[in-house]
Amino acid sequence: MDSINNDIKLKDDMFERVGIDEFSSEHLEKPSLTYWADVWRRFKGNKLAIFGLVLLIAIIVTLYVGPLLTGLDYQHIDTSIKNQGPSAEHWFGTDDMGRDIFTRVCYGGRISILIGLLCTLVMFVIGSLLGALAGLKGGWVDNLIMRFAEFIGNLPYLIIVIILTMVMGRSIFSIVFAMSITSWVGTTRMVRGQILQLKEQDYIEAARALGANTGRIIMKHLLPNTLGIIMVDITMSVPSFIFGEAFLSYIGLGVRPPETSWGALSSAGQERLMFQPHILFFPSLMIVLTILAFHLIGDGLTDALDPKLRK
Repeated sequence: MDSINNDIKLKDDMFERVGIDEFSSEHLEKPSLTYWADVWRRFKGNKLAIFGLVLLIAIIVTLYVGPLLTGLDYQHIDTSIKNQGPSAEHWFGTDDMGRDIFTRVCYGGRISILIGLLCTLVMFVIGSLLGALAGLKGGWVDNLIMRFAEFIGNLPYLIIVIILTMVMGRSIFSIVFAMSITSWVGTTRMVRGQILQLKEQDYIEAARALGANTGRIIMKHLLPNTLGIIMVDITMSVPSFIFGEAFLSYIGLGVRPPETSWGALSSAGQERLMFQPHILFFPSLMIVLTILAFHLIGDGLTDALDPKLRK
């Protein structure tokens, strides 16, 4: 064996010199993404979620641009054209007072979505702050907040809303207040559970050691780290508030005329369902499409914010 190895002579031309790139070890195969950039990358890969987002944008644009295209006032009455079906002049037809339904659907949609967003905002602010405070402080503060949340959560929601709207009137403020008074309970419990997991992290202890007070820890550290699950809760809550407002308007406890909403339009349309079904169909269709859009967006956010699905 040694004699065979001695017969093999290694020469320089038998090898190829490979250079060394000093920066090759620093090269990144894929660009680094921030957390929210990665969330958006995964969200836009969900076709149904993108469809929901496009649908929601189209609905909102229609609500504000539609009346400009028709040039009609939603309160304008013309009894000579009452109960007409959809046409080139009146896209959704007219109601029993000769008012253009398309214009009224647009104005009613603004109020319905506004109430949904305001109720969700109240739910988010109260639920997030109380949940974060209960989870971070613990002890008697946690017990007090959670016992109060249990008391509010056990109140009959529908009865409370009906009583408050009857006592306070049928303004947008009273409807938002009545629908939001018990809505924050679920958000409080959800945020509290997340905070209980986060407050033992090292960066929270470091913030305390540096002298940060409770408010700064909640606003700068805890709530931003629970924002993902809160966003999903928000997208799922807006359609439920829109439907809740529609139900109140349907039973006559919604906004007071001459203001209108999708629920009020649906309530007026159900009386003429047999002979003029278009009066009920179009506002009901807008409610369904809006709720569908929010749910598709919420499902997309749930998948995009799930760290287990991150690639």
